[in-house]
Amino acid sequence: MKTKKIQRNKKHLTLKIILSLLVTIGFILLMAAKWYTDIYGNTGFDSILFSLFSGVNGVQSDLIMNYLKNSFIPAIMVSAFICFIIWFVPKSNIVMTINEKRRIRLYPFSNVFASIACIVLTALTLISASNMTGLPQYVVALTQQTTIFEDEYIDPDNINIVFPEKKRNLIYIYLESMENTFMSVENGGAEPYELIPELYEIAKENTNFSQHSGVGGARPIFGGTWTIGAMTSQTSGLPLKLANNIDKNNFGENVTILPNVTTLNTILNKNGYHQALMVGSNAEYGGRKRYFLSHGVDDVFDIYTAREDGIIPDDYWVWWGMEDEHLFEYAKLKITNMAKESERTGEPFAFTMLTVDTHHVAGYKCDLCDDEYEEQYENVIRCSSIQVGSFIEWIQSQPFYENTTIVMTGDHCTMDNGYIQRNITPNHPDYDRRVYNCFINSAIKTNKSKNREFLAFDMFPTTLAALGCEIDGERLGLGTNLFSDVDTLAERLGVNKVDEELSKLSRYFNQHFLNTGY
Repeated sequence: MKTKKIQRNKKHLTLKIILSLLVTIGFILLMAAKWYTDIYGNTGFDSILFSLFSGVNGVQSDLIMNYLKNSFIPAIMVSAFICFIIWFVPKSNIVMTINEKRRIRLYPFSNVFASIACIVLTALTLISASNMTGLPQYVVALTQQTTIFEDEYIDPDNINIVFPEKKRNLIYIYLESMENTFMSVENGGAEPYELIPELYEIAKENTNFSQHSGVGGARPIFGGTWTIGAMTSQTSGLPLKLANNIDKNNFGENVTILPNVTTLNTILNKNGYHQALMVGSNAEYGGRKRYFLSHGVDDVFDIYTAREDGIIPDDYWVWWGMEDEHLFEYAKLKITNMAKESERTGEPFAFTMLTVDTHHVAGYKCDLCDDEYEEQYENVIRCSSIQVGSFIEWIQSQPFYENTTIVMTGDHCTMDNGYIQRNITPNHPDYDRRVYNCFINSAIKTNKSKNREFLAFDMFPTTLAALGCEIDGERLGLGTNLFSDVDTLAERLGVNKVDEELSKLSRYFNQHFLNTGY
């Protein structure tokens, strides 16, 4: 009898441990989902999966600490408290008397009731977490097939692209989280004051593609709402999608992104361009280094090469690596060297860079930033606009500028969901947030830049057109040359339809672009 009792107690203890672990996992996932959506907003479950499979190498340390402090540790504490309440057995019982012959024990809970409570709690937390992150919609989409890639994708390898006799240099600047929302209401934004006057004036004075008659931008789209997704969308004309067989996906830490795709950089490489990518963080984060090196870029510069080149001390690290103040200094050095080499060899250069100070949460306030506004993020955005404006002026003062086209674009809308919820949504709940764009010193002009509906994909052929290239059919990838009068995919099908189709399963995408065989 004693042996059976010991075995029964062991089983009960094992069950309690398993159920407690399930409750803990449920709360960890629930609070992680809340933390993620509070900070990033609704970026789609695909972006979450990509982040998980890309690893955390290069992630801003403050962001990890923020997660531990505001999500993981509270989840452990809450689940521990709940499990203690459920399983704790006090010396005396709390009972409710129905009548002289009937009493109901309220506490401690019976093993059956406690087990049911744990299972229900786990189910509720998992359901809530999945709804927060858009998992149900993601799963439903994967049960549906799309033919949008078979029907609409234009393979650049099958298109005649003619460069001008004298090839133009390209400087492509991704502005972290830069959207038109940061302009004043008067100028078409959603702010009570102008946070980016330099960027607004530059866009107004040069070529800006817009959804209306003023300064506007591109509509965010599936597969391009985070940095590497935006970079691949703008350079390949394709969304960054995960393969449907996740365990064999092409987005691991050591595998090339979109290995079978001809991109903007691939085309420039084939046409003799010397190319470089520069970021102020760890270039390997999110697969950026792999993507660009495998598609024709010659050199990648980041926080580590900046140390080697004496831009910053050997032990320097702030925010995601180094702030934009040093990034622009570094960019001037490398662009100058590339321009000199270009003059010597006669080969054009293409320089791509990504700013970082305006990354969420609240951005990085450097020594150049003022305290004009109460919100730190607004001071950072204002400071970024000033720095970018000065950098553009520097480029325009250089001897190579005459034959150089500059493309400036946000990578995606800001993921600082807290800022948007505090400052934009209450006053402008229906504001149409768009990604900033501007083409400076383009080889081609157009009267078709306004009242357009367009996406990140359209930047691919449009950038080549800005370099003076002639593109048969005016389309590459899923993109359309915005300098032409050809309708974009968004204009023909509608943005919502395109977004819906891109989220669906595509075996064609997996077979032709990811080489998964599925």
